[in-house]
Amino acid sequence: MIKWADIIHFTNKGNPTPDKRVEKTPEEWKQILTPEEFQVTRLKGTERSFSSELCSLFDPGIYECKCCGTLLFDASEKFESGTGWPSFTQPLKENAIAYNADKSYGMIRVEVVCNTCDAHLGHVFPDGPEPSGLRYCINAISLSKIKE
Repeated sequence: MIKWADIIHFTNKGNPTPDKRVEKTPEEWKQILTPEEFQVTRLKGTERSFSSELCSLFDPGIYECKCCGTLLFDASEKFESGTGWPSFTQPLKENAIAYNADKSYGMIRVEVVCNTCDAHLGHVFPDGPEPSGLRYCINAISLSKIKE
């Protein structure tokens, strides 16, 4: 189980090695993503809170990266955070997510990206439910759900 101390370690000392890498030019990403998906995943945008039905769906399944299909989160780790974005307590695998220091907008946060293709997913915070205490706050537009 990943804890906040692990995330700080990854952020400061380096992320886990991904199983594979997917790299495309911005033009290639624009060919496969909608303009809004491109804005959020490739340009580190944020969708409006409560703008997706994924916030209130808790059916079994797996969530994958919208850009490259990497399996990221299991629906069993999803919880209602009240923030307006899908929230998870753990990634599916330790090396599915990479962590970056984000000092934008006068804040210090930890950005989470797909470790395979560097798609911006959202941020992780140490205010989630036990036992991990983590809240991965993810842009729904960054995800696709695979039915179980």
